[in-house]
Amino acid sequence: MTVDRRSVLRSASRLAALSAAGGLVVACSGPSDGHGAHGPSVAARPQPEHLTESPSPSASASPSPSPSATPFALPPLAADTPQEVVTGPRSRPQLALTFHGQGDPAIATALLEAAEQRGARLTVLAVGSWLDEQPQIAQRILSGGHELGNHTQNHLDICSMRPEQAHEEIAQCAQRLQRLTGSIGRWFRPSAAQYANAMVKEQAQQVGYAHVLSFDVDPRDYADPGADAVTRRVLKSAAAGSVVALHMGHPGTVTALPAILDGLAGQGLHAVTASELCA
Repeated sequence: MTVDRRSVLRSASRLAALSAAGGLVVACSGPSDGHGAHGPSVAARPQPEHLTESPSPSASASPSPSPSATPFALPPLAADTPQEVVTGPRSRPQLALTFHGQGDPAIATALLEAAEQRGARLTVLAVGSWLDEQPQIAQRILSGGHELGNHTQNHLDICSMRPEQAHEEIAQCAQRLQRLTGSIGRWFRPSAAQYANAMVKEQAQQVGYAHVLSFDVDPRDYADPGADAVTRRVLKSAAAGSVVALHMGHPGTVTALPAILDGLAGQGLHAVTASELCA
């Protein structure tokens, strides 16, 4: 969709003026919801229709600045954290809001500011070609206390690739993250698929990702249904331990985020990073 950049920036200014509320609760114990190593087979899980859409063309690599800050120290994960995380433990009043990192940097910045006004920490799974176009966004994410991970280089259908192609998609994005932040990040999320197949998990491990980050709540904000619909869908489905999949690059998501965070706080839930959720 076409974004009016001036309206996005005005939205960011309005969001920055809102009063901050709430804090963070850092977790917890290991997953206990049946999605661990002995949970349902990945092959038996249906993939959402939107995840098979054609991706946008990727950008060529551009020179990147040296890291100006280091990532926050990540808490150790619980010993029983599964290779593919679909939810965190249900026993703590927290959840993770995760974002597919792509799109207009003005929208991304407005979204980060909206989260920070309410003391929320997000997890951004960045597309490598986006980092090539907007290298400054990596440090902006980390400087706000958020977590940064890998969502492949070009956002293609990774589960249908040959192993060497999948490896390259993961490794190229990891190289960007390493160069920009000094770390490849902890989490890998497959592109064009909610769940990773066995081949993708193996390639991710070879690159250095012990864990794949999936999700259990998908409000389909990528379809731009409007801020009210996005808010309603998240608040209806999210629960303690949920991993919510949202998207940068959509103004309706920016508008929805304060209401989402306020609604979650009303339910006694706090937004933490994926690492905090699984610690």
